[in-house]
Amino acid sequence: MPPPERVPAPAVSEGTGIEELLTRGELTVRGRIAEASNAVLLCTVTYEGASADCVYKPVRGERPLWDFPDGNLARRERAAYLVSQATGWGLVPATVLREGPYGEGMVQHWIDAGETPESGLLALVEAEEPGEGWKAVAFAEVGEGRTALLVHADDPRLRRLAVLDAVINNGDRKGGHLLPAPDGRLYGIDHGVTFHTEDKLRTLLWGWSGEPLTEEARRVLDSLAAELADGAPLATRLAELITPAELAAVRGRVAQLLREGTHPEPSGQWPSIPWPPV
Repeated sequence: MPPPERVPAPAVSEGTGIEELLTRGELTVRGRIAEASNAVLLCTVTYEGASADCVYKPVRGERPLWDFPDGNLARRERAAYLVSQATGWGLVPATVLREGPYGEGMVQHWIDAGETPESGLLALVEAEEPGEGWKAVAFAEVGEGRTALLVHADDPRLRRLAVLDAVINNGDRKGGHLLPAPDGRLYGIDHGVTFHTEDKLRTLLWGWSGEPLTEEARRVLDSLAAELADGAPLATRLAELITPAELAAVRGRVAQLLREGTHPEPSGQWPSIPWPPV
């Protein structure tokens, strides 16, 4: 009997196929990712002769968060994937909700980055300005009384992710959550701390703060606004995952981005950069 066919990271148009594999396939737990704060299990999923690596985050393995009492983090991860798919940018690996060996949880296609997550995207430079091709984030202490400038690449893939994070109100965009795939695509992972009704945006991607949104981003946001309207398919699916107030807040953030036409700036009422940043 031949071994199951391995499924690579899918293009946006292939989302339905990988979702079926993740939803219907048999999950085999291979180990635990120890450095994660919640239970994250590395698995293989197999279905009808195809298989893929994936991560499984059971709800029962989540650490309770005082400021996210409504629902669980797994449902927010699924919601972030649905919004990402609706943008057409495909920035979040295929993510489903399903039963697994340890109960209901989020199952997400594993992306083999092939290099360190920060490679070519983030850097510390001992300079006052970021340099060509880079955007400044903040100054950071690096020891012995020295500071360095934290910068990220002026990369259209990152810029799209910054827009997505603003829409879903991502409270934890760390460097380690950026996965550049060998095929040139960029993925963002770990979206459990999202969709809060209050401004929780914490990210390393502040380099475009206050700058005008690209025409592409405005077109995507216009389309997203329509898909979030009452009765629209995306709104209906999100309503099963987040609260009515959280869904209303998503609509409000999209409307605000379109109205102001710029990338958001730190509010000053909440730490703007996650800790640890990587």
